[in-house]
This record gives sequence, C-alpha cells and structure tokens, in this order.
Amino acid sequence: MNWTKQILPYVAVMLIQVLILNQLQLFGICHPYVFILILIMMPITLPRSADMIIGALLGLLMDLFCNSLGVHMAACVLLTCLRRPMISNIVTDESRLNRQIDSKTIGQASFIKYAAVLIVIYHASVVMLSAWSFAHVGFMISEIVVSSLLSGLMIIGYDILRSK
Repeated sequence: MNWTKQILPYVAVMLIQVLILNQLQLFGICHPYVFILILIMMPITLPRSADMIIGALLGLLMDLFCNSLGVHMAACVLLTCLRRPMISNIVTDESRLNRQIDSKTIGQASFIKYAAVLIVIYHASVVMLSAWSFAHVGFMISEIVVSSLLSGLMIIGYDILRSK
C-alpha cells in the first residue's frame, strides 16, 4: 500500500499534463511540461538502469500523446542522464537523498537552482529536436524561455504545495 501513496501523485501529474497542459498553448510559443517533475524529484538511490527506463518510458508516453516521434523520449533520457551530476554539484551530503528530491531534502534555493537548470535543458532539447533547424532562432529562444518559466513556476508551486 505504501507504493500507491508514492505513485498516485505522479499518475495525477501525468493526467493533468496529458488532459489539460498538452492542450494549453499560449501565443503558440508556450508548451508547459510539468510531468518532468517526476524525473526531477526521483531519488538518486535508484539504480541507474531504473532511472533510464523510467525516463525513457515517461518520454515514450508523452510522445504517444503528443505525436512527437521520439522527441520527448530523447529529452527525458537526456534529463535523466544529467540529473545525478547536477545534484552532486549542488548537494554535498548525499545521505539526505535517499528519499524524493525536493525543497525539504536539499533546501529551497538548491532545489530551485537544480530544477531550473534541468527544466531549461529539457525545453531546449524538445524545441531544438522538434524544429530540426536553426532557421527561426529567435522564435526558438522565446519558446524555450516562456515554456521553461511557466513549467518552472508550476513545478516550484507543486513542490511548495506538497511540502505544506
């Protein structure tokens, strides 16, 4: 029963992403991807292979709902690969990281820094892989910035609400 308490919030996040946020497009440049908080908040004590499988499956699931031909899968695997080195650079006492990574375990400022970098990397990789060209660099940069800001605000908001 304990595992259901841990998995149900993530199922809810995926449903919100697929049913609501995937339909949201502000001015054609904002595509918030809040589901990546599942990857951002995973404990680093999971085996590396489990990390990669979870990342690939989440990306594949998003690709199925977005019809994006592997873009999200590639971006999720990249995020999963970069997660451990990022957290190692931010947190020196890794004994705290046997649970979910959030503002309680690593501190508010560290979590915001950690999440912000991964959110921007994820959005940049999705936008660049989707565009497959640098013909419209200004539009791509604005899409990365706006989508990252909205996703970041939602993820930080989720963390704050969950911690209270």
